[in-house]
Amino acid sequence: MSIEVGAARPGTIAQHAVEGLRRALTSGELSPGDKIRQEEIADSLGVSLSPVREALAVLEQEGQVTYLPRRGYFVTELDADDLREIYALRALLEERAARRALPLLDEDALERVTIAARDCTRAVDDGDVVAELEANRRFHFGLLESPGQNHTLRVIRLLWDSTETYRAMYYNAPEARREAIAAHDRIMDAARAHDAGRLTAELDAHRTEALTRLERILTESH
Repeated sequence: MSIEVGAARPGTIAQHAVEGLRRALTSGELSPGDKIRQEEIADSLGVSLSPVREALAVLEQEGQVTYLPRRGYFVTELDADDLREIYALRALLEERAARRALPLLDEDALERVTIAARDCTRAVDDGDVVAELEANRRFHFGLLESPGQNHTLRVIRLLWDSTETYRAMYYNAPEARREAIAAHDRIMDAARAHDAGRLTAELDAHRTEALTRLERILTESH
């Protein structure tokens, strides 16, 4: 296994291991159900086993990996019911967050979200799923983040993290990437108009489209 983490190494060895594992998950190098071979990952990252174990503990808390006694760590597998529950919770929390954040979206904040949308488009053109996932997250959380929502946003991030591997599978389909870009354009139009009803409706439609595709991926993989 060869895990790429980019040129810049994070500040600690444990962070380096976390980022390396995240990239393996989002790039598809590690897929749902795969056993995580700690020695291979440690060798690939040039670290000892200890920071790899620390990283796995972080990812287990996020729901991205699962520990099975006497068997080790595996990339978490979800079923359709899991996905529906996660996306239903996201719908509730993200509507709350978006409605609270929208009145505070000034020109600077909108510009940051616009840049994230452009980065998504560039990543789609380049066929870089990892870069698209990173830009996609910046886009969405740029619309949701505002003061006084720390707990709401913490839970939303956990819900996103728990499906990140599946989101990477979703973005491997060219038509899904194109649809996401079109959805982002509609979401941005609503945000610029400060139309809360339209914004939450567009976010709901975008989320529903993603869930439908993910359910199809699960059906086809079984």
